[in-house]
Amino acid sequence: MINGKIITVVLPAYNAEKTLRQTYEEIPFDIVDNIILVDDASNDKTMELAGELGIKYIIKHSQNKGYGGNQKTCYNKALEIGSDIVVMLHPDYQYTPLLLQSICYMIANNLYEVVIASRILGKGAIKGGMPHYKYYANRILTLIQNFLMSQKLSEYHTGYRAFTKDVLQNVNYNDNSNDFVFDNQMLAQIFYKGYNIGEISCPTKYFKDASSINFKRSIKYGIGVLGVAFAYRLQKMKLGKFKIFN
Repeated sequence: MINGKIITVVLPAYNAEKTLRQTYEEIPFDIVDNIILVDDASNDKTMELAGELGIKYIIKHSQNKGYGGNQKTCYNKALEIGSDIVVMLHPDYQYTPLLLQSICYMIANNLYEVVIASRILGKGAIKGGMPHYKYYANRILTLIQNFLMSQKLSEYHTGYRAFTKDVLQNVNYNDNSNDFVFDNQMLAQIFYKGYNIGEISCPTKYFKDASSINFKRSIKYGIGVLGVAFAYRLQKMKLGKFKIFN
């Protein structure tokens, strides 16, 4: 706990056997109360390893529900067990768990309702191995999204993020896509509801066992991201009505 707030870390896992232990062992359990791992029908030994590590809440999907579908299960369970602060941490060790304390204190001290760890603040993205095409696509998409949504984030595409219970209870994330665009839909919903989002600089690591989508999926994701930003703008201007914002 921090300031009496129950902190839960959710791990949306898919074939995370090779990196789960390293991720888990760096989690600061002096502040973290609960760990939830949701296995999205992995075909490796992610489930067995999660049991060995003593993770209390382990859920396995019988069929692959996708990255967004996995998060829905994570957040629903986190709310069910009474969490006050929920942090999504990828178990592929691309993001360091060592930032959890800094992220959670920003929320527990009522500075922000949402905090994301940005790979773009600073110069760590390319240094950490982010492919150049992904870096520049990130910058271009973020520029367009900020313009359409009248915001000033350094990036919308990080998978390391934390929320208050109130945020999760007041955005209808269960109506979002089950695919990778889920992350962007959720940030758009958060802004639409008027919540503040803080950012913290985060080093990143790209390596063989870290999860990453291929070029074809990246194109689909980019198109989806732009669609979310345009939908946000249209709804704000009362020129359209979209389910995820209602």
